[in-house]
Amino acid sequence: MKTQAVRLYGKNDLRLESFELPQINDDEILVSVIVDSMCMSSLKLVNQGEDHKKTPPDLVNNPIIIGHECCGEILEVGKNWQHKFKAGKKYVVQANLQLKDSPYCVGYSYPYTGGCATYMIINHDVLKQDCLIPYDGNTYFEGALIEPLSCVIGAFNANYHLKPNSYQHVMGIKHGGDLLILGGTGPMGMLAIDYALGGPIKPKKVVVTGRSKEKIAHLKTLYPPRNGIELEFVDISNVDDQLESLKSLSTKGSFDDVFVFLPSQELIHLASKLLAFDGCLNFFAGPQNKDFLAEINFYDVHYNFTHIVGTSGGNTDDMREAVKLIEAGAVDVAKIVSHILGINQASKITQMQDKIKGGKKLVYTHKQFDIKNIESLTDSKDDIALKQILIKNHGIWSKEAEDFILNYFPDIEP
Repeated sequence: MKTQAVRLYGKNDLRLESFELPQINDDEILVSVIVDSMCMSSLKLVNQGEDHKKTPPDLVNNPIIIGHECCGEILEVGKNWQHKFKAGKKYVVQANLQLKDSPYCVGYSYPYTGGCATYMIINHDVLKQDCLIPYDGNTYFEGALIEPLSCVIGAFNANYHLKPNSYQHVMGIKHGGDLLILGGTGPMGMLAIDYALGGPIKPKKVVVTGRSKEKIAHLKTLYPPRNGIELEFVDISNVDDQLESLKSLSTKGSFDDVFVFLPSQELIHLASKLLAFDGCLNFFAGPQNKDFLAEINFYDVHYNFTHIVGTSGGNTDDMREAVKLIEAGAVDVAKIVSHILGINQASKITQMQDKIKGGKKLVYTHKQFDIKNIESLTDSKDDIALKQILIKNHGIWSKEAEDFILNYFPDIEP
């Protein structure tokens, strides 16, 4: 089968190409990709090329397909997996394979296994790790956003606190505690807000910071308090004493869990000062600089039992929890979608992600159309029709909007 895919040949060398996929073997599955959600990690991958820890050597002769937040349908199942998977079913992929002897992952390492493609092969590494997961949701785009949600779930699960008078760990954020999300106005921060409000462990209070009055105001409209959890949003861009200002927003002058969603030395230092006794600092943001350092008070590490954790993606259990939450409607990932585009622009936009304001960018891989900001559509014929659909859903992406894209826009030519 012929596929169109965005392949990485080296640093800043992305190419949309059409080529023939090999016939699958008994340990592989052929799938279509309907939606691939762009991740900022793909920009880091492109910038680093062969220096990235998950890429194989000699990319120029052995390019890989990028993209790891994807959803589509199963087309053909190899003989060894026909007992478990059936053609015609939707799927999602846990990209973080966690192989024992290799750092390889979906969208970083393989010639035929990546989500920014019309069709791809699910290889044996994915299947043996149980990382191809059935998905019964109503939309493809929500399926494509399950992977980023699983990363947030993994981060929340990685936090820990101590049982009183012991060194036994209680995993997860603190039940009934104060939770602070620093730099939480981006798409991953927004998922963290939704999960904090709708996840299994309920904090007493959630405080979210940002450096844009407009974004803070927008989040207030999207995320009202629920499940008895107090919720506050604060713009800290013009606050002279951020430390004291944030302390005043907590119920006890400090926070049990602090998540840092930007690779900022300043925010890490601030986070460390805001932790309560037995508090946990989670550095969620992934820096590109391998020598990234930040100042933390080790007096508090010793005497106040400060914990510091970081995660890079979720695991399969996190992914399965995300699937259940999406299928049940407990978390609304549609709120983080800001742009849509066809695969014809995927190479260009992948490398511009940090320059385009907004949330998640969805690539409809079989379609050919220019990037659209769903908040500022034009008066063209197709934009008017799409705008009317969005107005009905308060400007939020939806199944009706997705169906319009899939049925109205032209397929990309082979």
